[in-house]
Amino acid sequence: MTIDVPTTGRSLPQLQPISFIGADGRLTDTPTEGLRIPSDATLTGLYRQMVLVRRFEAQVTHLTRQGRLATYPSAAGQEAAEVGATTALAPNDWLFPTYRDSAALLTRGVPVAEILAAFRGDWHCGFDPHEYHTSPAATPLATQTLHATGFAMAAKLKGEDAATLTFLGDGASSEGDTHEAFNFASVWQTPTVFVLQNNQYAISTPLREQTNATMLADRAAGYGMPGLRVDGNDVAAVFAAVSAALARGRNGDGPTLIECLTYRMESHTNSDDPTKYRDTEEVEHWKQFDPIDRLEKYLRTTGALDDATVAEIAEAAETLAASVRDAMNQEAEVDPRELFAHVYSTPRTALAEQQQVLETELAAAGCA
Repeated sequence: MTIDVPTTGRSLPQLQPISFIGADGRLTDTPTEGLRIPSDATLTGLYRQMVLVRRFEAQVTHLTRQGRLATYPSAAGQEAAEVGATTALAPNDWLFPTYRDSAALLTRGVPVAEILAAFRGDWHCGFDPHEYHTSPAATPLATQTLHATGFAMAAKLKGEDAATLTFLGDGASSEGDTHEAFNFASVWQTPTVFVLQNNQYAISTPLREQTNATMLADRAAGYGMPGLRVDGNDVAAVFAAVSAALARGRNGDGPTLIECLTYRMESHTNSDDPTKYRDTEEVEHWKQFDPIDRLEKYLRTTGALDDATVAEIAEAAETLAASVRDAMNQEAEVDPRELFAHVYSTPRTALAEQQQVLETELAAAGCA
């Protein structure tokens, strides 16, 4: 006699990442878990957005090295994960990004000046979250996973037709907050999609020194939710997988964990030197899987992309880069009193005292 053990029917994801378009621009024969490749029109739009965000990332990185921004964590090389996942969101869905997800913010429609306000030190968040259905980018590791889960639970209780998507890195996947979010989301079947960008390094710690797991998507089974491992440099696979996961959430079938296997081409931020912890051969290896190059090759074979269209998109990218430079040439009008404006709904004594000290200093400086 055996014990009758209930099961959620969840199994480990396949080892080989789901992929539609290979590094050579040809269709792969990798199993795609029933997902369908997006149309050429959708893929052309994704290509355009990836070109734009790569130019944005390059321009912002240059400005940071010139000292125009305090710091910047580039997502160069991760365009497929950022753009593919964010584009899958519906207008009523909510995005919960991290500090490395400026490409996602740009894809969500947030203006460049409002994205960069935080990195320049003007405000904690330079945009209205309600206008873009996007929360402020979280700097503490993994806290955004809890926010996304709690927001999704609230939406479920209210009967709203909305799902949440949150990005986290391989480093954040080792944080306690992530495990609490996974567990709560699965127990209460919240409409949450966790997009785990496995870019191989937690600042300077390689993945092999962070976990002994075969792959990070395996963790989904432990929480009783579906897990997928996706080629994170194949935007077609990312878009298809996230679209399906969002649909699951909206249908009441709960959360999904999607591991996007990708690579961070730049340093963690401008404060570290990646040559100290990885070699040139490794970087060169990953360049063969470039998300933009492979999609361009594919779309040229289908006839959806030609030289004229590529040139037009490149010109649009240069226009975007110029707008970034223009935005950074505009000095922000910052009022230091705003430090106290959105902290507590009911003022606290200690904070009021600090505010009074500031008011006194401003008056002494003739800034009252």
